[in-house]
Amino acid sequence: MKSSVPLINAAERERLLAAYPQAFHRSFLQRYGLVVAVAAIFAYLGMCFVFFNVGPAFQQARWDRASIYIQDWYSWRAQPRLRFQDGAVTAQWSSRGQYPAGAEIDWLVPTPDGGYTVIFDGMDNRLEVTPQRVDVFVDGVSWPVAIHQEETVAPAGAPEEIVQDGNKVVVRYGFAGQAEIRTSQVYIQRRFLGWANFFFDTRSPFWGKSFTELAGLAFFGERVDPAQSNASKMLGDFLNNGTWQHADILSKLMQTLVMAFVGTLFATLVAFPLAFVAARNITTSRPVNWGMKRCFDFLRSIDMLIWALFFTRSFGPGPIPGIAAIFATDTGALGKVYAEAVENIDEKQREGVKSLGAGPAAVNRYGVVPQVLPVFISQSLYFWESNTRSATVIGAVGAGGIGLKLLEAMGTNADWDKVAYMVLLILAVVFIFDNISNTLRWRLIGKQTH
Repeated sequence: MKSSVPLINAAERERLLAAYPQAFHRSFLQRYGLVVAVAAIFAYLGMCFVFFNVGPAFQQARWDRASIYIQDWYSWRAQPRLRFQDGAVTAQWSSRGQYPAGAEIDWLVPTPDGGYTVIFDGMDNRLEVTPQRVDVFVDGVSWPVAIHQEETVAPAGAPEEIVQDGNKVVVRYGFAGQAEIRTSQVYIQRRFLGWANFFFDTRSPFWGKSFTELAGLAFFGERVDPAQSNASKMLGDFLNNGTWQHADILSKLMQTLVMAFVGTLFATLVAFPLAFVAARNITTSRPVNWGMKRCFDFLRSIDMLIWALFFTRSFGPGPIPGIAAIFATDTGALGKVYAEAVENIDEKQREGVKSLGAGPAAVNRYGVVPQVLPVFISQSLYFWESNTRSATVIGAVGAGGIGLKLLEAMGTNADWDKVAYMVLLILAVVFIFDNISNTLRWRLIGKQTH
């Protein structure tokens, strides 16, 4: 079968080589540039792997602890301490107080001999706690843990759920929780799905009631407090929840939003006129153009977090340093973007206004501003949306807002459910403001194109 591709003679080939040498004699980078780039990337990643000790870091990581932290995001732990005192077992609770005093708890049952039965995953997986010993039941089989003066001792041949850890014994029941059996106490961690007492703490008369009961009380029930309606009382108890601190968290969230809005607004108002000074087609003085652009470079080259640290040391903690940090960074960034937009306008519209005898102010007002205003507003909206997220980060260094509250909750190492709550609030706010910003930008761009 003959080929359909036409052949060229030697003379034609020489003519093409002379006319288009770059097509036939490519450089080394043109031929192998992609392969070199891929090899360089892999070499760089390999050096990073070695220099940053990535391998040892993964080997030494506490993955079990990470798993517990993740579980704490979507579940809660009841943590009583069963102390051995005066021949009996006394239950003491952590400060979060998931149960009211004297409450009957179905998984923590007192026994007639002064001990407790702790139920983890049905009666086949439980602890029988007495001052002399603890009977650990795993899949219905009893394994007695002896309690001595110096240490507790796991039984011989115990299953993997029972582990001797120094002078204490640790019993793990998976997600249901675990127990540490010590010489003076048994430390219980009993885990449940959800967030404990999210709506009402144990002080509220609405604690422990179902949504149906709450709806009935809100609309038809007799007033719990004669001074106010049940609905008002519910709202007050929800906001003043001593464990979750809804009122404080929501106020800090509003503080973060105000920081982002005010900082972006002030930066927009200042960058707007300065952009005309930096634009070469508006201000003819080259030293002035150069100086203003370098000022923009200085403001935006320093990260917002660094500005927040600086202003926090100057003004003290609170929203003012956060607003100032956003203002400083965004003035530089918006000023640069605005100046570039002004330099790329259609000069015909500006010259048309100038030909009518208008002064410089009128020329800029009617010949420049209508062209760049949609771009200015669109960029400011984008920065406002971005600063809603950034304000959370700078709040963590003392600039106030929900970022500081988030850092405090993480610092306790026990309030990861509250961390998850605040993260979800931040995500919801960012989602809402992202959609508002996108809608406004779309309307501005659409209006500009018609």
